Amino acid sequence: MNPDRADAAAEAREAELRAMPILVVDDEEANLAILRGILEREGHAHVHTVQDPRLAVERFHEVRADLIVTDQRMPFLSGLEWIEALRPHLTTYLPILMLTADERPELRERALASGVRDFLAKPVRRAEVMLRIRNLLEARWAHKQLEHENRRLEARVRERTRELELAQIETLSRLALAAEFRDDDIGRHVWRVARSAELVAERLGCAPEWTRLLVRAARLHDVGKIAIPDGILLKPGRLTPQEYEVVKTHPEVGHRMLTGGSSRLMRMAASVALHHHERWDGTGYPSGLRGDEIPLEGRIVAAVDAFDVMTHDQRHRDARAPSDAVAELERAADTQFDPRVVAAIRACFEAGELPVADQG
Repeated sequence: MNPDRADAAAEAREAELRAMPILVVDDEEANLAILRGILEREGHAHVHTVQDPRLAVERFHEVRADLIVTDQRMPFLSGLEWIEALRPHLTTYLPILMLTADERPELRERALASGVRDFLAKPVRRAEVMLRIRNLLEARWAHKQLEHENRRLEARVRERTRELELAQIETLSRLALAAEFRDDDIGRHVWRVARSAELVAERLGCAPEWTRLLVRAARLHDVGKIAIPDGILLKPGRLTPQEYEVVKTHPEVGHRMLTGGSSRLMRMAASVALHHHERWDGTGYPSGLRGDEIPLEGRIVAAVDAFDVMTHDQRHRDARAPSDAVAELERAADTQFDPRVVAAIRACFEAGELPVADQG
């Protein structure tokens, strides 16, 4: 390292050490004055004192101390007793220096078990005070640096994971669109289904984070169509029973394409792909799940997918009026669709929220 840069780093570290808040707890005002004076003469700018140990925990939170110096023998609460009261509030390493003239091994063992890192014998000597406090502050500083670096690395890992996840979803979304373009010359069906799913989830009171996942996952509900031959998917007439069985494979194909990802998004996308043709009465496919056995994301996408198909022109028929489509969903509530989801769709429709015409 450049010498000038090393000197600057050392100066910055020294300034940080002297700026770290220190809390001193002692019932004797004279002892507090002595310790404050020693520390302030050494340049420590944030020395806080408490004479009543019953107030120590509250004061600790107020000053957010990086080091505690506490007497052991005090009225109302001993040093060990108030430290025990503090322990449930600690979420990170905090050095504690105990002042005591008691040399009993059992006391020191209890103190060490309670989180005390070092001891200072009374009466205190200035040089020893500063050496022990300096050592503890350096340990606290190093720990904070490590925590900061860990947070930085964790944030970077989260960001990188998010980037990879988005790239994966983008690739799969393009596959879904490729499949959709074969069956929808505008390719907007998946986007409308995603938007409708979002609106319905909000009506149902789903958690915002879950709803955000659903929006992305819903775009992939028909990704398995990529495996259906054009001769079947684009057939102008009615499908034969054998051809329909081929179409019915697309939920499992989509599930296989999406399975294996560790993220919540990929797991939800796989679930949506697999379950969006299940029926409330158990007669759907591929698994014949019934009622609440069908994951909520599958129930929502099943209903909004059906609504969108009914309200937009298809190869075999013209679009239906949105009010007719809602009425059709209500007729199929309790058989094909979850009644609660259908009621949410009705509410969204009456509020004018659903995308009932082609949109960008």
